[in-house]
Amino acid sequence: AGMAARVSVLPSRRCLFDDPVQIRVAGLQPQQAVTLRASLVDESGELFQAHALYRAGSSGELELSRSPALGGSYLGVEPMGLFWALQSKTPYKRLAKRNVLTPFCVDLEVYEGHGDVSRLLGKCTHERWFLGEGVKRISVREGRLRATLFLPPGPGPFPGLIDLYGSGGGLIEYRASLLASRGFVTLALAYMSFEDIPAMPESLELSYFEEAVNFLRKQQQVKDTGIGVLGLSKGGDLALSMATFLPGIKAAVSISGSSFNSFIPLKGDGFTLPVHPYDLGRMKISDESGLVDFSDVLDDHTDPATWDCRIPVERSLAKFLFLSGLDDMNWKSDLYCRDAVQRLQQHGREVQFYSYAGAGHLLEPPYLPLCKVSIHRVLGMLVHWGGQWREHAKAQEDAWRRIQAFFWQHL
Repeated sequence: AGMAARVSVLPSRRCLFDDPVQIRVAGLQPQQAVTLRASLVDESGELFQAHALYRAGSSGELELSRSPALGGSYLGVEPMGLFWALQSKTPYKRLAKRNVLTPFCVDLEVYEGHGDVSRLLGKCTHERWFLGEGVKRISVREGRLRATLFLPPGPGPFPGLIDLYGSGGGLIEYRASLLASRGFVTLALAYMSFEDIPAMPESLELSYFEEAVNFLRKQQQVKDTGIGVLGLSKGGDLALSMATFLPGIKAAVSISGSSFNSFIPLKGDGFTLPVHPYDLGRMKISDESGLVDFSDVLDDHTDPATWDCRIPVERSLAKFLFLSGLDDMNWKSDLYCRDAVQRLQQHGREVQFYSYAGAGHLLEPPYLPLCKVSIHRVLGMLVHWGGQWREHAKAQEDAWRRIQAFFWQHL
């Protein structure tokens, strides 16, 4: 009431988190200088903000899909810049959704001028959801499984996916819930640092992951043509191991992963895949910030002495998609992806591979802002993940499209 400007979000004030939107401001003066600000408070009370300087058009309107930002958190025409540029006031915080049953609410405000943001001209609140209309969330504690199942609405049958996050552990649901909102029955699976699963298990059992596959296959709404698996970081090499050693996996996506079994031995039926040899003496800790650089801790993967920890992906009949960021500062994921791709190609296997310039380790669903540095939940150290803001944002959009297209094609 009494506000000079109207801020609107199109096509709707509420949408799924991975949906792009158009932000428009009407009722400004022709050529008026304004500052737009987005604010989001996460579930732990942490404030994330982004702002950009704009100038209204001759009709007193502003459209972020057409008007360039002249300064602030980003420059140029970036329709979703206010979302992907969100940054926490406290350093080293990662924006992640813990409870997918509630949305992230983003306050969009327009202020007068380019300097002092004191005079508010208009505002609106925009809801970004992780769970589509009618998607069911079911907690799974069956046998050893610690997981959450997401079912799209309707009888299906839908393609089935298993979703794995990295060595930070926990049960991470927001990527799985978005995939279910896009038509996949998705099982988010915990395998480290959750409930009765230790933070650093002495070994991981392949049979645990097989239990997850069997659980998913027997769901009524799941197509019986095979299961897909996707994993980030440590979850990436687990996805490859599942596709190699377990029947019924038809398609696997590794995001910033490795073609070697990393950090924890994997026990299969009558064999153990040892850990890629590493030396923590090679990690570099920067004095001022205490930031840890792990990129050199692994032994040289071209040395045959490391080869018994290789995942023999070339034996798998699954289809593979590898995604990595060339600015990954956590480990040399691009190098390790190329190793797997090379081995698959030598054996005439079908494989897709995309590496993104300027993208870091944490390639997430689109519009989640880049997290360059955060505390690793299991190691308790500040880890440098890498990435450049705009390039990383574009990579996440592209990767998300490719992941979905890949699973639709092969499942």
